[in-house]
Amino acid sequence: MDLTGRIIAVLAAQSGVSARTGNSWMSQDYVIEVPGQYPKRCVFRVFGEDRIKQFNLQMNEDVTIQFDIDAHEYQGRWFNDIRAYNVVRGQMAPAGAAPIPGAAPFPSQPAAAPAATPFPPADEAPAEGSADDLPF
Repeated sequence: MDLTGRIIAVLAAQSGVSARTGNSWMSQDYVIEVPGQYPKRCVFRVFGEDRIKQFNLQMNEDVTIQFDIDAHEYQGRWFNDIRAYNVVRGQMAPAGAAPIPGAAPFPSQPAAAPAATPFPPADEAPAEGSADDLPF
């Protein structure tokens, strides 16, 4: 899946040693904000020191992330894991412009054709004897 937006937070890197394999690991979380009338925010993780250095994500950077979603259970509760596997740098399309190919989270919908105005303009007063008795 793809998500295009701006990095608004870079959280501290986490590291440790796997109890099962004994290998060291590193991950870092980021917050991306997807623009729109109601902007959406999403936390995603980059796993592996090599990928963290390769992507080198910075605050206020416009990116498209390609990610996988998985869920895991811990003590009877379920948690989502959004893990980025690729980052494409570039400017976000301005509002109203065509989206970056393959970057839209949902298929784009065709624009609706302009319809005739079904209501009279607000400045016209209703005719005398009209049945319209609404208070607004």
